[in-house]
This record gives sequence, structure tokens and C-alpha cells, in this order.
Amino acid sequence: MLKTRFTEEFGVEHPIVQGGMMWVGRAELAAAVSEAGGLGIITGLTQPTPEDLAKEIARAREMTDKPFGVNLTLTLSINPPPYEEYRQAIIESGIRIVETAGSNPQVHVEHFKQHGIKVIHKCTSVRHALKAQSLGVDALSIDGFECAGHPGEDDVPGLVLIPAAADELTVPILASGGFADGRGLAAALALGADGINMGTRFMCTVESPIHQRVKEQIVEASELDTQLIFRQLRNTMRAAKNSVSAEVVEILGKGGRFKDVQELVAGTRGRKVYENGDPEAGIWTVGMVQGLIHDIPTAAELVTRIAAEAETVLRRNAALISDPVVVS
Repeated sequence: MLKTRFTEEFGVEHPIVQGGMMWVGRAELAAAVSEAGGLGIITGLTQPTPEDLAKEIARAREMTDKPFGVNLTLTLSINPPPYEEYRQAIIESGIRIVETAGSNPQVHVEHFKQHGIKVIHKCTSVRHALKAQSLGVDALSIDGFECAGHPGEDDVPGLVLIPAAADELTVPILASGGFADGRGLAAALALGADGINMGTRFMCTVESPIHQRVKEQIVEASELDTQLIFRQLRNTMRAAKNSVSAEVVEILGKGGRFKDVQELVAGTRGRKVYENGDPEAGIWTVGMVQGLIHDIPTAAELVTRIAAEAETVLRRNAALISDPVVVS
């Protein structure tokens, strides 16, 4: 068993986290990951109302008595969701761990901490991580350029970003972006992290609530089958490479603005991808790590396998160090 600062402080068996994913982080998946000894996370804004989120949390509790968390992603939008109400639903539901992401989480961190809730903040740069640490978060999830969704604008991959963060931060660190197996977990620990946060890999599990055809496409895809969109808007997103993402890149490349692609990138279209199983129906996020995904196991099989593989890799690498030669 791998014990790290993260497992000790967050009360989980394995240093493996299923991060929040829009339309994916539902009770079945989060509960399965937690029941297997990892940390499962329900995506708060996937639920249409705060009341629905409270019901989803209750459903997860019927499936596991292990710790699980809720994600609250803070985004800038024309019609922002009622964050205060979602936050209150999380607090009143007795959740003890929250993952925040996106904009400055200060006001939410203050409220969560007042209720004894541990906060993991996900960010894509060391400077943002240091700011979040100063706000009192309990752990940082450091998202490298390889990740699905928003990798930030610095384009720093995990191999550099993770040890750079480890050099500066004092709270536990989760390495995120590009992780799918035990080799990745072992590498993350070697780079100074205290665990890993995976999204795309957990999309390809039995309990993942997305269409089987989408899971199969991820298995078939390579690390080259993603597309960076919104680069011109300084709001870069990594999505699956398909006809829609190609059209978005073409329009923006010719000087178009967000209004020119708004219909193409609508979240309702992306949701239909997951629900109906048509990978060409809209924009949907997936990481470069899909090139390392070759099966669709249960969440329990995946968590157990990754933990065992990591321990094997770490033991094998330790054996590379020969006993010192004593010279008399």
C-alpha cells in the first residue's frame, strides 16, 4: 500500500483521485472510485439545480460509506450558476472534501473552511497554485499541458510543472494531466507529487455514465487525436479531434470571434455526445492520455491495478540502486 501525505490527510487508501468532469462525475462513478479506495468526486454543476446536487450526494452515500468529494468549477459566463446555493447544498449535505477549479476560489474556500471542509484546488501554473495555497486550500491539483479541458496558456507539461510546483508548495500535490496507469503514479511520486488526479482514464470505466461508443473511441484513439481550440481567445481548451473542433479552429484561425463559433461549442451539443454516442455531435473534452488507454475496466479494477503497478515500478526502480561499495 502506498502511503503519502495525501492519503494520510484525506483519509483514503490509494493516492488516486477521480477529478470532476462535466456530465461525467455522477454518483455511480464517484462512489465506485471511493469504494475501491481512491477519492471519487461528483461534479456539482452537472446537476441542474442545487437541490439535484443534494439528491446526487445522497445517492452516492447509498453506494459507499468511504470519503468522496464534490467539484465546484468557477467559470466566467453570461449567466453564471448560483454558486452560493450550490456551495450551501454541499455544506448542508455534510461533504468533507471539495475540489475547486477555474477562477479565484477565495470566497468559497473561506466558507468551506468555516465548516471544516478540506479544499483541493486545481490549477495550471505554479503562480496560481501559490495564490491558492495562501488562501488556505489543503491540497493543490497541478494540471499539466497534456490534460483534457483547459490547460491554461503557459503550455508547460507535467514533467516540468509537477517538480516546479513541488519545489514551491508546502501542501500535498496531486499531479493531473496525462495519467492512466501505475507507471504514471510512480513517476508522479518521483517528481514530488503526493498522488494523481485522473479524468480521461476514469471516463473509460464501466461505471462512467457516458455512451459505450465514446468509451470505445477513446480506447481506439491515439495521443495525437486531440485538438486545441480557443487559442486565439486566450481560453485554450483541449478537446477530441473531430469535424466540429476542426471547424472551430478554422473559423477562429481566419479571425473569427467567439460569437462565430458559439453554436458549435454549445455545452448541450457536447452533452449529447456522451448521451447518444455520436463523437461528431459536438465538442467534448479528452486528454492526450487516451493514447495510453486500452481497455474499459470497472473503477475498482482500475484503481487496484494502478496502485499495484505503481508499487511494482517503485520496487523495481529501487532495485536499480546497488549496495554501496565499502573501501577499506
